[in-house]
Amino acid sequence: MRIGELARRTGVSERSLRYYEQQGLLTADRTPGGHRDFPERAVDRVIRIQELFAAGLHSKKIAELLPCMRDTDGGPSEIATPRLVTDLTAERARIDQMITDLVRSRDVLDEVIETAAENATGRRSGK
Repeated sequence: MRIGELARRTGVSERSLRYYEQQGLLTADRTPGGHRDFPERAVDRVIRIQELFAAGLHSKKIAELLPCMRDTDGGPSEIATPRLVTDLTAERARIDQMITDLVRSRDVLDEVIETAAENATGRRSGK
C-alpha cells in the first residue's frame, strides 16, 4: 500500500511515517516509479510504534524493542530476550514514577484551585 493509504488507515501523518522509516522503525519496498510500497502488516507495526511513543519511549529504544515484539498483539516474539524484559520493566518503572509525579502535581493544583475559589468567593460576598 502507498504511504497515503497507510496514513489514512493508521491516523498517522505521512511525515511521521517517513520519520519512522528514516529511524528504521518501518520498512517499505519501492515501486519501479520510486514510490513507497508498504506491506499489509505495516498497519499493525505503525499502531505498535504509536503505542510505544505514547508510553514515552524514544525512537532509539523503540528500534531496539520492535524486533522482539509481535505487531499483531504486542506480545514477545520468538526472538525475545531476557533483555526485553529488563528494558520493559525499566520503562514501566519510569512511567510509574511519571504517574506519581503527575498525581502530586495535580494534588498541588487542586489545592491552589480550591484556595483561589474560596478567595474569589469570599471577595465577592464581602462586597
